[in-house]
Amino acid sequence: MAKITHISQLDLNQTYSYADYLTWQFDEAIELIKGKIMLMSPAPNVKHQDISSNLTALLHNFFRHQKCRVYAAPFDVRLYDRKKSILASQDIHTVVQPDLCVICNPEILDLQGCNGAPDWVIEILSKGNSKRDMQIKYELYQESGVMEYWIVYPEQQAIHQFVLDEHERYQLKHMYTEDDIATPELFPELTIELTEVFETWISE
Repeated sequence: MAKITHISQLDLNQTYSYADYLTWQFDEAIELIKGKIMLMSPAPNVKHQDISSNLTALLHNFFRHQKCRVYAAPFDVRLYDRKKSILASQDIHTVVQPDLCVICNPEILDLQGCNGAPDWVIEILSKGNSKRDMQIKYELYQESGVMEYWIVYPEQQAIHQFVLDEHERYQLKHMYTEDDIATPELFPELTIELTEVFETWISE
């Protein structure tokens, strides 16, 4: 089999597995959504990176002496229906790279990343990924059992917090904005000031 060194060698209409994904040797950043290749947005802008760095620092400091760990993109997360046991690479067809995720079960971590649903995922919207994060990934995270999902809106300086209910469906728990203090449902002792999250040198 010929080596795949450029995305143009792939058929974007074909269905691929994580085993295929591991063999590819090109520079383009992609995600695999139910077997379909999804090109990722160009490199995030400074505001996006500032927000990601601010959240990473806050979460890392909080979880430093706890069993949970924080991982920032690029970091592969393999997802599948929560009702299934851990799957082999050839049976996995979704690989995403959340902006941030918190994982409290070390058994789903390996050298390649996370094999299963993180406990908490945070996605920061940008112009190229709004539909993916608000619709496609929302449904993926819900189906795979991510217990808490935050969508961060840089322009509005807002955070929407979704939490799985008893029927394993997301419910909008809070809409935080401006100088609010956000608290994850999973970690009620953690308080996050939005003014710290959205602190950046870039105003436009």
